[in-house]
Amino acid sequence: MASLPIFTILEQSNVSPPPSTVCNRSLPLTFFDILWLSFNPVHHLFFYELPVTKTHFIETIVPSLKQSLSKTLQHFFPFVGNLIVFPTPNRKPEIRYVEGDSVALTIAESCTLDFNDLTGNHPRDCGKFYHLIPPLPKAAKESDHVSIPVFSIQVTFFPNCGISIGMTNHHSLGDATTRFCFLKAWTSIARSGTDESFLANGTLPVYDRVVKYPKLEESYLNNAKVETFWEDYQPPSLFGLTDKVRGTFILTRTVISRLKKWVSTQLPNLPYVSSFTVSCGYIWSCIAKSRNDELELFGFAVDCRVRMDPPLPVAYFGNCVLPCVATAKTTLLTGKDGFLTAAKLIGENLHKMLTDKDGVVKDVWQLDELFSQGMPTTMMGVAGTPKLKFYDMDFGWGKPKKHETISIDYNDSISLSACKQSKEDLEIGVCLSATEMEDFVRMFHDGLEAYL
Repeated sequence: MASLPIFTILEQSNVSPPPSTVCNRSLPLTFFDILWLSFNPVHHLFFYELPVTKTHFIETIVPSLKQSLSKTLQHFFPFVGNLIVFPTPNRKPEIRYVEGDSVALTIAESCTLDFNDLTGNHPRDCGKFYHLIPPLPKAAKESDHVSIPVFSIQVTFFPNCGISIGMTNHHSLGDATTRFCFLKAWTSIARSGTDESFLANGTLPVYDRVVKYPKLEESYLNNAKVETFWEDYQPPSLFGLTDKVRGTFILTRTVISRLKKWVSTQLPNLPYVSSFTVSCGYIWSCIAKSRNDELELFGFAVDCRVRMDPPLPVAYFGNCVLPCVATAKTTLLTGKDGFLTAAKLIGENLHKMLTDKDGVVKDVWQLDELFSQGMPTTMMGVAGTPKLKFYDMDFGWGKPKKHETISIDYNDSISLSACKQSKEDLEIGVCLSATEMEDFVRMFHDGLEAYL
């Protein structure tokens, strides 16, 4: 007897803004965007508990999502455009929209995936999630540029359980704040059926390009090797066998407060002790203990909108983040004071970046200084921020049951967000090999006992 497929595709379509609502437009990339030109795509996945029939899903849910997406795209035209990369550093890349451009939308049905298993917190096979994430359509080589689609969506129906909405975007399209603003608009329009409420109460994206650092842009374009971008640009595929599992871990407000109190007591002169600092420090030290590396790098993005001169509005469209990083020899992170060391390094580097009087431009990576201890064998990052409430994304069926950042699988990074139940609790997503995850789970729970 033949086994059932993991999922089946019900429909593949393309969604455009309503006709004649967006004229042909282009948005030049700034150095903030160019920094991410060659990075991996960003993948997000929302699960909604929605026990409806397949007929209701196809006849009601899908048309509603399409119509609301179309209306949203007229206000967020870069999501439906293409990244244009010219083969010379003298011409800046841009995101270009031409009438008729569209977002690829896949409608699928899960045949064997377990909705309740995928939305749990326990370690789950990473490979199962990849079936719910859409790839970006293929890039095209034109006469004088490379054209790369920047956004795609997949909606998957789980019979009698719910749906998932998977999204993939090219990293140069925008950062988490831009993605959040787009989703707030889409969910608002989906709930009301029109964009009137969004226009009255929401925030339109700001496309003004007031960030101008020509020398940085030229330097980043040279590093991106735009002359050979067509040959070199091969975004990795999530599909394939993997031994990785992903787990979700909760740090409650009570636990975080005790971690902060302990760090402040042990390091009274540490200038920056926050929920972010201690949470990331604790996770970093636990992961280090589950590995056998020599030197580790821990990095996270800092929103620079308010740090520009003059400050940029929150609705500024695109990327406006720079990395803040810390490096440490693994032996320091795995010792008795490993958590303290990690929190100290993160707190010091973050404080230095936030109080740098010379401005945001000085915060651009200085790789020679950064790697003075040697090239890290492990590089970890943080995706997301508790400041953006992704669990508030309600299309009209209630808040998500689970939100997963699938792109942390590329580099064993972690995701960080406010919990659905309590905005003061933190939800942390971790992706590791099965063996490392087993060690991490033990380190995570055993380590917290000292502070409870």
